[in-house]
Amino acid sequence: MVVGAFPIAKLLYLGVRQLSKPLANRIKAGARRSEFFKNYICLPPAQLYHWIEMRTKMRIMGFRGSAIKPLNEDAAAELGAELLGEAIIFTVGGACMVLEYSRQAANSRRKEEELNQSITDLQTQLTELTLVTETQDTQLREVNRLLHSLPAPAQK
Repeated sequence: MVVGAFPIAKLLYLGVRQLSKPLANRIKAGARRSEFFKNYICLPPAQLYHWIEMRTKMRIMGFRGSAIKPLNEDAAAELGAELLGEAIIFTVGGACMVLEYSRQAANSRRKEEELNQSITDLQTQLTELTLVTETQDTQLREVNRLLHSLPAPAQK
């Protein structure tokens, strides 16, 4: 039984994806501790997300003109850290997909180039064989011409 090559690249991609979740959790924990990170990285996307979510919910329920209160700082920091963690996981997953696609495309290109090279080699061999056949055909006609031009043997 023939076993194909071990898909080491796929295993590595799976490992990277599995490592991205704890990495995202560490970044979220760091975001909760750092004031700069919390104020400039976590809070603005969290407030925007909250505003869009609440506005959508209000429109669905029929309240068009109501004002939306921003989240308190702790809830916004928590939501921002969650959004950041999910964005990291999504980015790692997307990068893995892009890498896998480019790897598959490179394999396809390599196989196509090998096939084209094989076809070119076969065409070259065919051309060479055609030339050899034509040369031999010419030589055979020349031998036949020489045989027919010889005097006929004397009959007894």
